[in-house]
Amino acid sequence: MAPIRILVVDDSVVIRHLLSDTLAGDPALQVVGVASDGRIALSKIAQLKPDLVTLDVEMPVMNGLETLAAIRSEDKKLPVIMFSTLTERGAAVTLDALAMGASDYATKPSNTGKTDVAIERIRNELIPKIKALCGVRSAKPAVRAAPSPPRPRLRVNRRVDVVAIGTSTGGPNALAEVLPRIPDEFPVPIVIVQHMPPIFTRLLAERLAGQCEIAVREGASGAVLYPGEAWIAPGDFHMNVVQAGVNWRLTVNQAPPENSCRPSVDVLFRSVAAAFGPNVLGVVMTGMGADGVLGAEAIRASGGEVIVQDEASSVVWGMPGLVYSSGFADGVYPIERLAPEITRRVLQNRGSRPQVPLKSFASLEPPAK
Repeated sequence: MAPIRILVVDDSVVIRHLLSDTLAGDPALQVVGVASDGRIALSKIAQLKPDLVTLDVEMPVMNGLETLAAIRSEDKKLPVIMFSTLTERGAAVTLDALAMGASDYATKPSNTGKTDVAIERIRNELIPKIKALCGVRSAKPAVRAAPSPPRPRLRVNRRVDVVAIGTSTGGPNALAEVLPRIPDEFPVPIVIVQHMPPIFTRLLAERLAGQCEIAVREGASGAVLYPGEAWIAPGDFHMNVVQAGVNWRLTVNQAPPENSCRPSVDVLFRSVAAAFGPNVLGVVMTGMGADGVLGAEAIRASGGEVIVQDEASSVVWGMPGLVYSSGFADGVYPIERLAPEITRRVLQNRGSRPQVPLKSFASLEPPAK
């Protein structure tokens, strides 16, 4: 297979050399060019026709957002990974870039003076994303083994008392497609893991809150789950759901990463399966890697159900695809059908059994973040 051809765009000579040397060390990758600003990058894209572009956010002459807009005006599918700093501004601009059509992002090493640390970050974070995104665009999709059918279970009228969502690559835009279509007065809470670092998850929650009828917040230990509210796991923290008397609460911790992820979808899914038993609806959306498959198995083992986003509408069909091929999916839906399907499954079988308490009857208010 021919190597993936990459154009590196960054105004820092140090970063350009670091990226070029580290990426070139992988035989599956080839750096075909570098550019110090967006204007040069556009001319090199036309000349070199790379398979993927890494794009700095802050650059002179033509910054990352301006360059991304120009790229997308010509090519809607060329994978573009934003390379941004782990700062408030860097996170905000990166979320803007994702909304404008960037494929994914990676954060710059905080101290480029420690070369070995920076190289390791690039190898662990950036290279897997490059390979996953370019795999999606290959002309001949890899042949997959036939999917396992959903493992048979006794059919019962399951009532859903919590929705748990896991997503990664492509997730911010997928969440922006799904959550605004969840109706006001939604009768159950929603808990979410989106693979993102600190700062990013808070800003993502704030942006989604401005687009949704339901409340959206970043998770915090002690927060009480209420219907019609969504909680996003904070970056670099696992998030769990535990029962506390008549309430269900969140806890967050920095236990070791699972699947190289913190927060981890598996951690959240296991906790809702333990807390709610069969009354769980798990949703696995676009993302690379295997995080979520063991959690989906736990939800189904407890009697709950799991649905996944389909391949055609996913940026990367790693997480949902593995849940599907493992036989843990009770349904596969394109992104535009996920919100209606979540709502349908939640609204059916709403009986008189105990549920997550309404705010007016709950003993405790959620703490301020």
